[in-house]
Amino acid sequence: MVVLTDRTQKRLTMQTGEIAPDTTTIRSLDWDRDRFDIEFGLQNGTTYNSFLIRGEKIALVDTSHEKFRERYLDTLKGLIEPSQIDYLIISHTEPDHSGLVKDIVQLAPEITVVGSKVAIQFLEDLVHHPFKRQIVKNGDQLDLGKGHVLEFVNAPNLHWPDTIFSYDAGTQVMFTCDAFGMHYCSDSTYDEDMSAIEADFRFYYDCLMAPNARSVLSALKRMDKLGDVTTVATGHGPLLLHHVGEWVDRYRRWSKAQAKAETSVIVFYVSDYGYSDRLSQAIARGITKTGVGVEMMDLKSADPQEVQETVSRAGGIAIAMPPASNKAATAAVSTVLAAVKSKQTVGLFESYGGDDEPIDPLLSQFRNLGLKEGFAAIRVKETPTEAIYQLCEEAGTDMGQLLTRDRNIKQRKSIDNDLEKALGRISGGLYIITAQKGDIKSAMLASWVSQASFKPLGLTIAVAKDRAIESLMQVSDRFVLNILQEGNYQALMKHFLKRFPPGADRFEGVNTQTATNGSPILTDALAYVECKVESRMELSDHWIVYASVDTGRVSKADALTAVHHRKVGNYY
Repeated sequence: MVVLTDRTQKRLTMQTGEIAPDTTTIRSLDWDRDRFDIEFGLQNGTTYNSFLIRGEKIALVDTSHEKFRERYLDTLKGLIEPSQIDYLIISHTEPDHSGLVKDIVQLAPEITVVGSKVAIQFLEDLVHHPFKRQIVKNGDQLDLGKGHVLEFVNAPNLHWPDTIFSYDAGTQVMFTCDAFGMHYCSDSTYDEDMSAIEADFRFYYDCLMAPNARSVLSALKRMDKLGDVTTVATGHGPLLLHHVGEWVDRYRRWSKAQAKAETSVIVFYVSDYGYSDRLSQAIARGITKTGVGVEMMDLKSADPQEVQETVSRAGGIAIAMPPASNKAATAAVSTVLAAVKSKQTVGLFESYGGDDEPIDPLLSQFRNLGLKEGFAAIRVKETPTEAIYQLCEEAGTDMGQLLTRDRNIKQRKSIDNDLEKALGRISGGLYIITAQKGDIKSAMLASWVSQASFKPLGLTIAVAKDRAIESLMQVSDRFVLNILQEGNYQALMKHFLKRFPPGADRFEGVNTQTATNGSPILTDALAYVECKVESRMELSDHWIVYASVDTGRVSKADALTAVHHRKVGNYY
């Protein structure tokens, strides 16, 4: 293993190492990156992984982010003369993996770029220079010699429409780009310490793969036909070697649960246009938090028959407005209009691509067809900020809650009456959780809170999966537990019990101070403690969050904590 720059700089470093015979990883380590992609926060930076395979022919699998241009190209030249590379395999064309394709093509003019049909089309717009290309589809093979025969696996929507996996039967290495990855930066090339990375692995899945659960299952079926996989060479984070079976099984379990959802929403977007893909991912993330399934579909390449079939079975439709100049995308929207049914829900949002179709005429057509709005139209008038992405996620959650409302009411009524009354006699205190990360802040009323440990001081909180604040309570996130006072909690309780529209300021009109961890403290609370999330345990409809306690203060020493008594135990 060779570390090529000073680790102590903790900014941009490079790492190389042999991961299999004739196979070298080139890892670009981005230690300080704290936001990524759909603007979800990163606690541990990220990596961009690239791979060099030396058979009789030489292949480079993916490149790196353009911020690593000089470092990456110098590292590559230290391993091989770039002009000797025969193939550049593009797993997908998102800039964090294809940011240096143009540079590689210039250094190796005779190189053949290998990718899916959609990927090659994207690259033509990116490179702006003639290049040799080879379009591959599922099952196609590329023989590099010396036993390295790459077989390609079609994996669209994981998480871009052009994604392919590459399997080297000679080394049993599967190159998967975004799938099975995570945003986690460390000197460890592999997944030795499972406990250190599993929270990041799950968070990455929830943000990027859960909205494409059906596509995940399709890709897994294709993988199963290829034979043993001893190493999963991911595009981000550590490579999977020590626990491959467990990681793959988790993807399978989580995706099956999503795919079995009784209700689903189709989220239409336009790849490579404005912020369509990122905004749609945020919408989808919010929907999946409610237990509603999501299918993502690219308007540019959607098959009309598939659009009709998918829309006809969906409970809701969300559409990122396409460019007016793209005939294929606008035709797909017309197909959606022809396929929808009354009583479905719909949500529209702008892509901020400079040529968006206007929202209002399309929204009027949906209303005239009897559809109801799952969320108010989102009009993006500037480069999306953290607040815009949070608004989109909350809008998706509102849509999911609307679709599941009747089912949830029915489930509440079905529980045994004596049991629900008995369970309801379990009392709890009244608390308000507040958190802030970057420009995003949120809050929720809570009663399922309990001290959980002495050394270190720690507590547990049950957080419903569809709560907006859940996104701010990932491992290593910080928050404040505000403890309400008996006889003096009604105003705060009434305020935070309100249903806030997506993106609304939950603290408007509330007196607050800022904690040392950056989260709001409610001035009128009896006491507060500052907390850091250490771990999370998943239940069917809640996350159990365990947090260590850093500091705290009581404002009135003789006052008592407010107590919450419920009549029934199957809903708040």
